[in-house]
Amino acid sequence: MAVALVLALLLIVLACVWLFVAHPWWFPVGVSAQSAALDHQFTIALWLLGALFVVGQIVLAVSLLRSRRKQQSGYSRGDWRLEIAWTLAITAIFFWFNISGDRLWSSMKLQASDANAVQVEVTGAQFQWYFRYPGPDGKLGRTNAQKFAKAEEGNPLGLDPSDPAGVDDIVSTSMVVPVGHDVDLNLRALDVIHSLFIPAMRFKQDTVPGMDIHTHFRPVRIGNYEIACAELCGTGHYRMRAVVRVVSEEEFHAWLLKK
Repeated sequence: MAVALVLALLLIVLACVWLFVAHPWWFPVGVSAQSAALDHQFTIALWLLGALFVVGQIVLAVSLLRSRRKQQSGYSRGDWRLEIAWTLAITAIFFWFNISGDRLWSSMKLQASDANAVQVEVTGAQFQWYFRYPGPDGKLGRTNAQKFAKAEEGNPLGLDPSDPAGVDDIVSTSMVVPVGHDVDLNLRALDVIHSLFIPAMRFKQDTVPGMDIHTHFRPVRIGNYEIACAELCGTGHYRMRAVVRVVSEEEFHAWLLKK
């Protein structure tokens, strides 16, 4: 009876693991170049650590059942060889995850994007995302949020009107990018910490006031994908939603001309 109960619990746990790993309810379809590597890393972590958890619970259950069959439970001094082996195994697992995760992080943060990458400045403000693109001159104009930022007058980012480089800047409340091109992001915040979260891109990065944070990703599938703020930023936090529109290169250039 006890063995049957343990096996039933094991089957339930394995079914739950399969549901979360294999079923599309767990993650939306990955649409960026780094999605497959991140999903693979996550899957390995879930299976490996999940298996260790299940094995630990089975050992605990068997030990409890065996102790109940005995009138007195014996005292065990342990085994120093087993302790050393277990500690070394956990250390190896920890460093493997750390090193492999650092490689993924470095590919997004430290490696330079392509020379023809699309430049997008992302600004978080209570409670709206703004995306700024350089115009035909290829330069972004100066900003001074404290002096010029007036959303009601059409200047939410505080573009300096005296800077000619900013006259042709394009400001949008949705991110439009071409498929198959690196998107080089410069993330900023006007007031408090926000967090740009694009689940389909497997992308999440905080935006911090006073800091310019650079990172990049490459979309590989045309479509519309949700943007959310993953940092509680005030009473209107729920309103900080936007969309990434991944379009063809021709449609992207047509959109820039319309703006």
